[in-house]
Amino acid sequence: MSQPQMLRAHSGARLDRLPIGRFHWHLVGMIGAGLFLDAFDIYLQSGVLATLVKSGWSTLQSNAAFISSTLIGMWLGSLIGGYIGDRYGRRMAYQFNLAVFGLASIAAVFAPSMTVLIALRFVMGVGLGAELIIGYATLGEFVPSLARGRFGAILALLTNLSVTATGIVGYWAIPALGWRSMFALVGLGAVGIWFMRKSMPESPRWLESQGRHEEADALLRSIEARFPDVPAWNAESAPVTAASADAAPAAAPGYPELFKGRLLSRTVLTMIMSTVNMSVLYGLIAWFPTFLVKQGITVTSTLGYTAVMGIGTPVGCLIGMALTDRIGRRGSIVGVLALEAVATALYPMVHSPVELMATGAVIMMCSACITSLAFAVYIPELFPTELRMRGSSLSAAVGRLASAGAQGGIVAIFGIGGIFGVTNFLIGLIVLQIVALLVLGVNTRARTLEEIEPDAAAQTGLAATSSNLHGRSASVSPQQ
Repeated sequence: MSQPQMLRAHSGARLDRLPIGRFHWHLVGMIGAGLFLDAFDIYLQSGVLATLVKSGWSTLQSNAAFISSTLIGMWLGSLIGGYIGDRYGRRMAYQFNLAVFGLASIAAVFAPSMTVLIALRFVMGVGLGAELIIGYATLGEFVPSLARGRFGAILALLTNLSVTATGIVGYWAIPALGWRSMFALVGLGAVGIWFMRKSMPESPRWLESQGRHEEADALLRSIEARFPDVPAWNAESAPVTAASADAAPAAAPGYPELFKGRLLSRTVLTMIMSTVNMSVLYGLIAWFPTFLVKQGITVTSTLGYTAVMGIGTPVGCLIGMALTDRIGRRGSIVGVLALEAVATALYPMVHSPVELMATGAVIMMCSACITSLAFAVYIPELFPTELRMRGSSLSAAVGRLASAGAQGGIVAIFGIGGIFGVTNFLIGLIVLQIVALLVLGVNTRARTLEEIEPDAAAQTGLAATSSNLHGRSASVSPQQ
């Protein structure tokens, strides 16, 4: 027997009607702090690895193993985090992964050898991979549809400020305190943020997707109480959507559901996007300092170049913030990818310090802009609530596994064809992503998460087609 509609929480409609307030900014701060630290931990490897090679503590092959262990750990962490997030809740997931990479970072401070450091990096990767997935997707479930893109870009900005911060901190800390100090900063910071996050709420959308309507309703009431100017919710006038229809919740879906029906094309698209973007991130940007060292530039100068290049990161996020709710996610991503391909092609042709830093800054700007548009907003939007974490995590896991395997290839390509070979390989991947977006992408701008769900989107498309046909019929007069 189906539940009466009055017992439905209507989480999507109730959250989307709220104005932006302190509640939303508090979420951005709590989630953004963890993501900032997560990205700081990821990007610190550039300066640390360049220093380890220069000192003889590591080799190019060991550095490749370090990066690959990070990516493999993030691959596993993505899948674990996606499962925990959809099965046990968003709150459980983001506390788990923060604890994992924080404690592993503290242990890395005392690593006696490169082999131990690589092993600890794998454990760090497990936490790092889950944090990015859960953080971006969770924020989108609280923010109203008209501001979801902008808030996702703001979160990406906070996250990617770590690129600049890592360069600046590394430029001072590594020569003065040694590379171990970078891991110490991350570990202690993670412990502090873990305690701060204990007050964060569960996602009402997730609670409702699990059939826990009373809990969702109670949580929504507590959130709505923070907005005294908003009229009380009237359940009887609530629209019936894909998320609020009178039907008992289905059994918890698993990863195989992502490859069925209309979700298949979205799953394939997000896998391609993750593979390409992570290959550029870890196949070029992460190797910038090492490539420069191999070209004879000193470690100190290399770290300085990297810090300047990192300025492109916040600029890219600001551009993404301006584009996402105006032009839309898909069109903006395609345009930025085209610019990234051009800058990547130019990178091996420039030689002066100013040209190297400028070109590198443009590439990092494009990468950050794509992060703010794709990973922070677009990819989580494409999956329904009950599969949002699994869908986002699976696409990220595939991308990380592919880019991890590419690390050995990057070293081989660099040995054979130099930086030209590396950039040509990456340009080919960028073109593949552009084609995939044009063929498989869907519009998500200014639409609720419930409207974007595959079944709801199909119904909307059919309705629009029917409306257009009726409109055309009505506009054809007998005289014509």
